[in-house]
Amino acid sequence: MNSDSSRRSPATEYDGVDGDPVVWAAVDESLREVQSMLDRNRRLIEEVNENQQTRLRHNMVKNVSLIQELNGNISKVLSLYSDLNSTFSAAFQNHHSAANVTPDKS
Repeated sequence: MNSDSSRRSPATEYDGVDGDPVVWAAVDESLREVQSMLDRNRRLIEEVNENQQTRLRHNMVKNVSLIQELNGNISKVLSLYSDLNSTFSAAFQNHHSAANVTPDKS
């Protein structure tokens, strides 16, 4: 394995695999976005837990906005997974349709 293989873009990384490199790039980008959102949620949960342990009024009030952000992020993750599902479904349907087309014998 050469050193360039780890630096290849997602679109070229999957060129040898059945499927559209553009679809794989979109999937890769969506998964990166989901992971970023999940990482943010982990930090929010940690902060909420720390605030809860202090039992200070100011921190409890702050938790309200942190939990609201967390809920919004969960909705975004759900939407990203839904979009990812649509992308996969469309790609599968296109691949399946193309595979079942018989050549015209004119």
